[in-house]
Amino acid sequence: MPTSKTSRRRPGIVTALAGAVLVGTSLLGAVGCASPSATEPATEPAAGAAGTGSKWAVAWATSAQRPVAGNDDLGPNWSQQGFADQTLRQVVRVSTGGSQVRIRLSNVYGSSPVRVAGATVGLPGTANPSRPGLANGANAQVWPDTMRTLTFAGAPATVIPAGQELVSDPVPLPTTPLEKLAVTLRFTDPTGPATFHRMGLATSYRAVGDHLQDSGGDAYTESTESTYYLTAVETSDPALPQRNTVVAFGDSATDGVGSTSGANSRYPDILAERLAEAHRPTAVANAGIAGNRLLSDSPCYGEAALTRFQRDVLSRPGVRTVVIELGGNDLLGGYLTSPEPCFPPDGQISAQRMIEGYRELIRAAHTRGIKAVGATIIPLRGFPMPYDQDAADEVRTEVNQWIRTGGEFDSVIDFDRVMADPARQGLPRPGYVYDDSLHPTDTGYHAITNSIDLDQL
Repeated sequence: MPTSKTSRRRPGIVTALAGAVLVGTSLLGAVGCASPSATEPATEPAAGAAGTGSKWAVAWATSAQRPVAGNDDLGPNWSQQGFADQTLRQVVRVSTGGSQVRIRLSNVYGSSPVRVAGATVGLPGTANPSRPGLANGANAQVWPDTMRTLTFAGAPATVIPAGQELVSDPVPLPTTPLEKLAVTLRFTDPTGPATFHRMGLATSYRAVGDHLQDSGGDAYTESTESTYYLTAVETSDPALPQRNTVVAFGDSATDGVGSTSGANSRYPDILAERLAEAHRPTAVANAGIAGNRLLSDSPCYGEAALTRFQRDVLSRPGVRTVVIELGGNDLLGGYLTSPEPCFPPDGQISAQRMIEGYRELIRAAHTRGIKAVGATIIPLRGFPMPYDQDAADEVRTEVNQWIRTGGEFDSVIDFDRVMADPARQGLPRPGYVYDDSLHPTDTGYHAITNSIDLDQL
């Protein structure tokens, strides 16, 4: 779901190839995707091929979005101006470990090639409490002996063509579940507008000039809470299961709106913690976009789920399960009572239209041998947006009943049942919801995740 005007105001609130590989961006059409084409490199079998598959896991991920301006909800970002003679350092938490690391960079929304002059990966250093504050770069440090230079087809620099993704060469770097990694990218030439993910809920740092190999963080004096170009960190180890990635594919309830920034309190983060605690070597990749819709595109909140499913799920290595959590924004936008520029009209949103959309995704997943887990739509009433609440809730109730009982998903996670207030139809439990009356808080996300049977993944 979209963010509300209140969400930014709360403190802490606002997602082994030998050589570089270009990954195509063939996408599912919005009307049919029963038999999507593979986009994995030929040297790495498609995730659903019987008896095959890589031992790479998507240890961290985010979904690419078009460059858009910052706003009061999510603060400023650097996507529209891009980068020039600057170094970008981004810190992410991996869900599972391994002996090797590689990264995936995306220029799918770029209008021209992007030159990456250099890239490194390493373990972040510990902030010095005697030197607090971004002015000292206290949170952009990297332990020097862990820093690895990344290469692309053996070269330290590369060019990402417009409309493409690129995978780095692997480097040896032992990692463990829930460990953080710092990925640093150097841009000498102007990049133009940058493919990015708007709601990162983690800090990205920028420095002027060449600070690619800096272990200290003093030069990194600017920050935002979005991520740029980096869409995945992948880990590999001979001991990993052949297919061990769960992709959380959804909207703001997957992207983590309402959770505390920097706390890794989105439901995919908490799910990764549960899996690690249970000693299950399973990666969790977050493919949520706040405001995203199942059936149609938004100029603010990304391409429709039916369009981006190929790129964000089917083309990723080692995927065994996808959790599909979408539909609330189709209802909010479909029953608007006054115009909203981020939700262009998409005709009458009926339960049948939405069910057919889910079926498209289920068929696409099953074609690749990927288990499809359905998530019910959380309560929508009370969200401060001008829409017909009665009509939207009627469709939501019908869709949720189909998700629960239709038998077409392999299993179901009942987000609605966890979040709903039993005493108030269509409204959430007050203790689980943020003050926009829609998005879960950290407590709500923990409750949702604790309801998941790990065996269904």
